[in-house]
Amino acid sequence: MHLSIISPCYGAPTLLRELARQIDEVAKSITPDYEIILVEDGSPDNSREIIRSICEENKKVKAVFLSRNFGQQPAINAGLDASSGEWVAILDCDLQNPPSHIRSLYEKAQEGYDIVFASRQERPDSYFMTQGSKMFNKLIGYLTNTKQDESIAEFAIYNRKVVDAMRQMGDYVRYYPLMDKWVGFRMTKVQVPHDERTDGKTSSYSMLKRIDLAITTTIAFSTKVLRLIVYAGSLLSILAICFALYLAIEFMITGIDVSGWLTLFVSMWFIAGVIITVLGIVATYIGYIFDEVKRRPTYIIGEKINF
Repeated sequence: MHLSIISPCYGAPTLLRELARQIDEVAKSITPDYEIILVEDGSPDNSREIIRSICEENKKVKAVFLSRNFGQQPAINAGLDASSGEWVAILDCDLQNPPSHIRSLYEKAQEGYDIVFASRQERPDSYFMTQGSKMFNKLIGYLTNTKQDESIAEFAIYNRKVVDAMRQMGDYVRYYPLMDKWVGFRMTKVQVPHDERTDGKTSSYSMLKRIDLAITTTIAFSTKVLRLIVYAGSLLSILAICFALYLAIEFMITGIDVSGWLTLFVSMWFIAGVIITVLGIVATYIGYIFDEVKRRPTYIIGEKINF
């Protein structure tokens, strides 16, 4: 197989036929040896029936039905595991990134690149969502010591050796915008437009989900938070010692006792809050270690069609 095109599908039933048509059209213009893999991620609508009928009409379209909703990243993982192409493209199902630009990514890859990302231009998202995305990527980049670009998401094309390298990673929590940078290889990006959704729906990634993703990804891919806790604890200890020395010197100079009931009360609550926060962060890391050592699969397939 020369080209595999994967699209995780959730919450966009009215777009699926047009998605498959546009992907099929651009794939034919690249090579006759291609496959389209639609990964249905337990969408609470009639997406499964629509995808089933698309597979019956076009045998180039393959379907992977997950047993329940696992999330976008596990759905991408399922698609990568099911793919067999020398080149593998991934894009969302909402058509905000037009499938026709798969050809632009593919042609750029033929210049000698192993990974080509789509850099989304003129995003129609709200100011709040755009700024939230920037903050998310800056936080992830800082905590994981990687350079993150908020214009880049999951729309990309990979050489088979990159896919195989990412599949070798045994992480239970997966976030491909970080994983594809960790594995290395030659990478570049191509600017593409980012259109509005034509079905009138908003992204299923709310700000709350983005925050949850940021926390999960940070803990799964970085221990920097633990080091920052050590730095913060050391700083608090130094400040406490300095303050104690200040009070001792003031007493020796002025001879006036310093009333410390209020200060002691506030300090105790402050230290208690710091301790509880630290324990919470450490406990969260332990929880993710527990998830990793259980070695559960990141997804479960309920059914496959046209494989």
